[in-house]
Amino acid sequence: MAKANKPADLRAKTEDELKSLLLDLKREQFNLRFQRATGQNEGVNRIGVIRRDIARIKTIMTELQKKTVEAAASTGKS
Repeated sequence: MAKANKPADLRAKTEDELKSLLLDLKREQFNLRFQRATGQNEGVNRIGVIRRDIARIKTIMTELQKKTVEAAASTGKS
């Protein structure tokens, strides 16, 4: 099991890397939910860690999109 991702580490990644990581985390989240439903889940706290990592990645992706829009808007006004 991987540890929680730190925001500074995530900000250093490209958008494609973030999308790939997000997809991996969503798959792991699905698997953990499935394990919990069948009573096989032993690492209950891992579900919360993954949820927070997904939220971090989505937040950073939104920040990147906003920066891109602002940069485009500022160059268009000049």
